[in-house]
Amino acid sequence: MTQLITPQLVTLDQNLGDSPADVIRVLAGKVAATGRASEVEGLFADAFAREQKTATGVPGGIAIPHCRSAAVQEPALAMARLSHKVDFGAKDGPADLIFFIAAPDGADQEHLKLLSKLARSLIKKDFTAALRAAATEQDIVDLVDGALADKPAAAPAEAAPAAAAASTTTAAAPKRIVAVTACPTGIAHTYMAADSLVAAAKEMGVDLQVETQGSSGAKPLDPAVIAAADAVIFAVDVDVRGKERFAGKPVINAPVKRGIDEPTKMVQEALAAADDPRARRVPHAGAEEQAQRDEEEKGEHIGQKLKRALLTGVSYMIPFVAGGGLLIALGFLLGGYDITEVADKVVLENNFGNLPEGGLAIYLGAVAFKIGNLSMGFLIPALAGYIAYAIADRPGIAPGFVAGAVASFMDAGFLGGIIGGLLAGYIAYLIGTWQVPRWLRGLMPVVIIPLLASIVASGLMFLVLGGPIAGLTAALNGWLTGMSGASAVVLGIILGLMMCFDLGGPVNKVAYAFAVAGLTAGSADNQAPWLIMGTVMAAGMVPPLAMALATVLNKKLFTLNERENGKAAWLLGASFISEGAIPFAAADPLRVIPASMVGGALTGALCMATGVTSQAPHGGFFVFFAIGNLPMFIIAIVAGMVVSALAVIALKRFAVKKPVEAEPVPATASV
Repeated sequence: MTQLITPQLVTLDQNLGDSPADVIRVLAGKVAATGRASEVEGLFADAFAREQKTATGVPGGIAIPHCRSAAVQEPALAMARLSHKVDFGAKDGPADLIFFIAAPDGADQEHLKLLSKLARSLIKKDFTAALRAAATEQDIVDLVDGALADKPAAAPAEAAPAAAAASTTTAAAPKRIVAVTACPTGIAHTYMAADSLVAAAKEMGVDLQVETQGSSGAKPLDPAVIAAADAVIFAVDVDVRGKERFAGKPVINAPVKRGIDEPTKMVQEALAAADDPRARRVPHAGAEEQAQRDEEEKGEHIGQKLKRALLTGVSYMIPFVAGGGLLIALGFLLGGYDITEVADKVVLENNFGNLPEGGLAIYLGAVAFKIGNLSMGFLIPALAGYIAYAIADRPGIAPGFVAGAVASFMDAGFLGGIIGGLLAGYIAYLIGTWQVPRWLRGLMPVVIIPLLASIVASGLMFLVLGGPIAGLTAALNGWLTGMSGASAVVLGIILGLMMCFDLGGPVNKVAYAFAVAGLTAGSADNQAPWLIMGTVMAAGMVPPLAMALATVLNKKLFTLNERENGKAAWLLGASFISEGAIPFAAADPLRVIPASMVGGALTGALCMATGVTSQAPHGGFFVFFAIGNLPMFIIAIVAGMVVSALAVIALKRFAVKKPVEAEPVPATASV
């Protein structure tokens, strides 16, 4: 097995910069220089993206930035002992010992186990003291190799049984706690949190066993151990696998980093929860799970609940639409607009050995169009189904899909899907609150709730609501089809403003869903839906591209982190991912959002005025083949991008007093 760390990967007593980004970039360069990564920028981008999700600083002046990256060819550890400490987000202050863990996307289990073992060693004070005292790079390598060769101290799977055995010799059995630790990468924090919790529990005389759900595999806790536990700790940043195993146990839920920073507090809270009959518990499936959700959502008012439900529906709908829309566009590209009339016949009657008139292009175009069309057919049912799911959880999915299918059948469109999903969700929710005999509870979420909610919600759609909604949808489509001139430009401005108002939030999603819902109605004779889709896509690309351009035009107005985000925003914007501008808007919303809206409105107006269309619901510049009037699509985006970039620069320069601009100076002086 390749040695994970070498003297060439060690940096001692140097100043690598003032920010985590500076340090990570230098260490990524070290990894690439040794031939273990194909490029510095790709590795840096993956590691810094991981750093932004959760800070990697841990108590004791240590930081462990880490990632999996396609740029990594061989697993590597790059270590730096800093002469100038850098804040990696630990509660006890900046770090001087930095271990950068770089793992390939497909890292083998043996390497991942070694990486996790190193992370565990870093919570040992004698090990970190030796690292700080080491005189040479080779000394560091020897220390690390020694840590990797030894068994990790206080390993959860071994320490806990020892504690359990010790408990048999005492008069009073200690409290029993089980825990699960997991982080997105599953390399470092998962195992450090586990060991920290075990060590803290051992000092307190508590029997604690941990299941680490990390990259090097997970050994599930014995069901008997779980059954005997008084409480459970979830120190996780991702969903717990097999959460139902802990149903009914008092639970303490927190980010994985808290398991490293405050293990004693978490154990104390778990002990208190074990003695508190009102403590929050891991929910059971079905009605008890819904009751738990109700408790968590008690503080939400009706508007917040509706917004959450609608956004859930849209987010689950988008994957159906993205693939389906692109395939339809590809079908048009290969087979022409007439493919809609012959696709069914071609797909059923022809094959590679029996090509239709027009040859291979027509056959492939028909296949692509038909797959895309079938995928788009799930648009309204998926929207309604997952709106209902957001309201009533799993029992709401089936009635929601059925109500959405009814809305689609009655040509009630996007509005019908929303109303059907809300009806199905609230009806399923109400049925789930019924008090039923114990023997009937198991049937409620899988039979009774879906059956009754489907009958009531879909019945109302058929008998009462479907017709009026279909009429309203037809009128709206007719109005859009007849739009031209000034009215079309006004619509473009409104859509542009909506797309840039909250950058992936509810207003942005409403405009996007409105465009996507009408996409299937587009044709050569009715291009209004394609016009709307083209306008929405172009306007949504403006904010991230504008912020990227602004960081190039005037670097001094942006922090180092913002400049790094600006590099990523070029690709995000080109791909039509409006969320690429969120880091800028979060830091300075009163300047970034208005500037983005100005550029988005200009782009929307230009697209509508010049007839820019899109047959694809997503993809940005990468679906150029699905864009009608591509030159004006590009010109409109560039115009909006330039206007927004200049606007945000102007606002940052002149909309604040000069003392505020001088804010970074004290930080520099304190270094």
